[in-house]
Amino acid sequence: MLVDSSPEKRSYLLKGAERIQVQPGELAPLRATPEDLPIEILYEDADVIAVNKPAGMVVHTGAGRHSGTLVNAMLHRFGKLSNVGGDLRPGIVHRLDRFTSGVILVARSDAAHRNLAEQFASRQVEKTYVALVHGSVKNDGGRITTPIARDPVRRVRMTARLAQGRQASTSYQVLKRFEGFTLLEVKIGTGRTHQIRVHLASIRHPVVGDKLYGAAASALGRYFLHARQITFSSPGTGERITVSAPLPADLENYLGGLR
Repeated sequence: MLVDSSPEKRSYLLKGAERIQVQPGELAPLRATPEDLPIEILYEDADVIAVNKPAGMVVHTGAGRHSGTLVNAMLHRFGKLSNVGGDLRPGIVHRLDRFTSGVILVARSDAAHRNLAEQFASRQVEKTYVALVHGSVKNDGGRITTPIARDPVRRVRMTARLAQGRQASTSYQVLKRFEGFTLLEVKIGTGRTHQIRVHLASIRHPVVGDKLYGAAASALGRYFLHARQITFSSPGTGERITVSAPLPADLENYLGGLR
């Protein structure tokens, strides 16, 4: 930015009558574009593709991110995906948080997309996660049904502390106990934003590395949450299909350090 032909910071306070010159930024693309990015395909047929999304990869473009996403990679690999979600989200039926790794489904056709979307809406899709949380979870299993809403103070967060919100259901089983930590298998009956992270934090067992929801900083570099398995019905045949994604090396190594 130039103020009276001199460069100034954005924090500069105008006094009035100055001549301001700015260089407009590039317009965001109106559609997702193909990019040659590495992706691991776990399952593929004529209707659907299951991908092992790495932690750190955003699912689709938006909110200032226009490249490096799963959608960019999928367009390069497969060319054509369903367009029900629009030009910026082709093929995307559901999402995983940026730093959640694991299996995610992508629709190849509009018909498959609508079929899968109906399965998610009617809760016919079974999703299983693995999470390492702080503390010793008291019971070997449990279910959390607290409604989830946007945090009115910190808008980047969700919260389960309000009496209102969207219905949410999260069940968990203890897989293993460590000194100061518990490894859980988690299943969700709904797909609310940050659902697992919010619900586990609400019972005072935040996911390891999840600073947004109260966990301490971790050497892991991301939070310990992995979408391990998904079961759905084939849009073409109706056959039940289960796809699994192995625990990534960084999470395996972190667990190894706890043993």
